[in-house]
Amino acid sequence: MPTSINHLAPPTGGIADNIAGFARALRAAGLPVGPGAVIDAMTALEVIDIGKRADVFTTLESIFVKRHEHALIFAQAFDLFFRPAEEWKSMLDSVPLPDHAKKKPPPASRRVQEAMARPQTHEEPKAQEQDLRLSVSDREVLQKKDFAQMSAAEIAEVARAIAKMRLPQAELKTRRHTTDPRGHRIDMRKTLRQALRTEGEIINFHRLGRLEKPAPIVALLDISGSMSEYTRLFLHFLHAITDARKRVSVFLFGTRLTNVTRALRQRDPDEALASCSANVEDWAGGTRIATSLQTFNKLWARRVLGQGAIVLLISDGLEREADSKLAFEMDRLHRSCRRLIWLNPLLRYSGFEAKAQGIKTMLPHVDEFRPVHNLTSIETLISALSSQLPPHHRSAIRPAA
Repeated sequence: MPTSINHLAPPTGGIADNIAGFARALRAAGLPVGPGAVIDAMTALEVIDIGKRADVFTTLESIFVKRHEHALIFAQAFDLFFRPAEEWKSMLDSVPLPDHAKKKPPPASRRVQEAMARPQTHEEPKAQEQDLRLSVSDREVLQKKDFAQMSAAEIAEVARAIAKMRLPQAELKTRRHTTDPRGHRIDMRKTLRQALRTEGEIINFHRLGRLEKPAPIVALLDISGSMSEYTRLFLHFLHAITDARKRVSVFLFGTRLTNVTRALRQRDPDEALASCSANVEDWAGGTRIATSLQTFNKLWARRVLGQGAIVLLISDGLEREADSKLAFEMDRLHRSCRRLIWLNPLLRYSGFEAKAQGIKTMLPHVDEFRPVHNLTSIETLISALSSQLPPHHRSAIRPAA
């Protein structure tokens, strides 16, 4: 790893290698840096005084950073990669850096540090092929491994796999119409307007079809102590599908309900989850499912459950106050949405039985009961969300495989 930027040295030799290595680290950290940007960076360094750290920072930032959310990652990577040597420390410290480079390292700094620590290996093709086979085998094991039993490195790998997931658009037909060559309704206005060009003679009939939109998704996530690991990784999944499906609303509940929809819309996943955690005061604490559902039904249901919304309830159902209030609020939520899917990590046990009072109270009011404890269960959920259902479909309540 380089330790300094040499004073007034041309961008060849060691400097060129450093810039190329820096670009590789940025790519590993998630920035789209291509060979053209590396060539531009080397050319730009020829016309500046590379002994001035702030000038080098600004030059490389203007070339490598194309989006606002990448600026913090670049600043963190620059500080880690170009650490000044002791003999230049007094000179470089006297040169101020931009304000966003002086701030506390952002949550994405862990991803940057992992990218910096990644070894640059030059192995033979046979050795690379063997490593590839091992990595595929590791992924197969990781697919079925419980989130709660994973190490920090495995959780990071799962988070990267979830970030690549895409949810197919399960379309719902609306009452509105749009141009459709195969539609069953004639667009009389457009047809007659086209006929004016042929002196009133109708040559082509323009047709209309039902406008289809993806169903809104509303997620209610339990953040109690027993659910914290599962909820954190499921937030990665919700962040991954938010870009494709704009109508995604996310609420966290423990002893109170918190709307984190806006926080989860940040582009960088680490920034989004850090923002969610900052907005919640009772993470990994107790849980009051009935009270949280009552707050949601009273304040948010009419705002977010319109147009055939699908509700994902992520909780283990271990409610201390499992009384008529919980049954009433679950029934109200069930009637307000198109489809209610309960995701429970307790279903990872093959001999699971609904013996807890809270689970027995909630079960009659859900459409589907599914596990959410590993990557395979999330992929199965994606298939379920992509399927079409009749307007008032109520499937049999049974644990999904």
